[in-house]
Amino acid sequence: MTRLIAESVAATADAVFCPFPVPRALRPIKLPSPQPKSKQSDFDPRVREEDEMTRHNIVMQERPTLSIVSAAAITESSSPFFRPALRATDAVASYARLRKLLSRTDLGGGGGGGAGRASSWIESMKALSPSQLSSAAARTAPLLASHGEDYDGWVKRHPSALHNFDELMAASKGKQIVMFLDYDGTLSPIVEDPDRAYMSDEMREAVRDAASLFPTAIVSGRCREKVSSFVKLSELYYAGSHGMDIKGPNDGPKHTKAKAKAVHFQPASEFLPMIDEVYKSLVESSKSIPGSRVENNKFCLSVHFRCVDEKKWSLLDERVRTVLKDYPKLRLTRGRKVLEIRPTFKWDKGKALEFLLESLGFDDCNDVLPLYIGDDRTDEDAFKVLRDRGQGYGILVSKIVKETSATFSLKEPAEVLEFLCRLVEWKQFHADGK
Repeated sequence: MTRLIAESVAATADAVFCPFPVPRALRPIKLPSPQPKSKQSDFDPRVREEDEMTRHNIVMQERPTLSIVSAAAITESSSPFFRPALRATDAVASYARLRKLLSRTDLGGGGGGGAGRASSWIESMKALSPSQLSSAAARTAPLLASHGEDYDGWVKRHPSALHNFDELMAASKGKQIVMFLDYDGTLSPIVEDPDRAYMSDEMREAVRDAASLFPTAIVSGRCREKVSSFVKLSELYYAGSHGMDIKGPNDGPKHTKAKAKAVHFQPASEFLPMIDEVYKSLVESSKSIPGSRVENNKFCLSVHFRCVDEKKWSLLDERVRTVLKDYPKLRLTRGRKVLEIRPTFKWDKGKALEFLLESLGFDDCNDVLPLYIGDDRTDEDAFKVLRDRGQGYGILVSKIVKETSATFSLKEPAEVLEFLCRLVEWKQFHADGK
């Protein structure tokens, strides 16, 4: 873990030492392969666009994807446990204007080209608004109907975790299952108001039962205190702010493999004063724009504009970028109807997963099977870590085709609930035989 943290700091544009506590002597962990760097001409060093779809800000129902899986990419793999290499999909746009706009969606920073790139991004968001998508879906219906094998082909590569439940449990024989769960879109439905993304009592009971049998963590982009107030289960581990704020159960771990008595880890704590300062500036600069909202997620900020008139999007974008010009150690990313500001410190949900496995005493063990369930693009960092480790499985929650490093899939939170219930029943049934 010492190596993991050191390389994370070294990867930061302006690497600085972060004085955070480490629970014990930490051993090296295999790191995921480095991601290819974007061209310098595409991004301002202070404002990086990563197209991270923060699903809890979506204000419309999911619609059929416009991408078609290449026939060559669809294979009859005999088993999902073979871990085939991730194949690319061939994106097919139904209308040229949207396709052209989507090809230019980067936020850009300062300099002469920043405004132009921001304009392209704003235009693309307008093209993806519900009214535009409705007409687009009508025009592309014949195309999608003629490629009905699209989703079926994708499911062959990312089969249902429910349909393959027995095989998955067979792979866990003799191993300790460790559960990692995203919140929005995974444990709770997607709603218009993120403050009302409540999980059902049935889901809470299923998570509670799972946590009584397996070490269980919630890994979310939300503020840790916020997601904890939604889940209302003190026996869980919580990793908020995309893994930059981690805390274990107040009473310490209950599972025998866990070695740390308590976990409280904030690898980007030095950024807190800066985040608070920027939060105040953004609130002040955006208060004259009706419908805008700045949310403080402690280690990251979200500027919501789903209730802002489209004519005001450019103005809001300009004001956000103006504030960030004075903060080179913060970066700007975008999701659907949200702009997110984060520290440049290289820490994500994948790093959080590795830290939690180490804290639980499972970092160098062969008798552990991590299962990570999530629906957000930011969950891909965790999926990639599991693939690179060759240990455990990522489960993507999605009704549509997405490029993913997850091995399995579930369609919606209702299937996540069913999966957790089956997992608990399976463990209870086999308890006497262990």
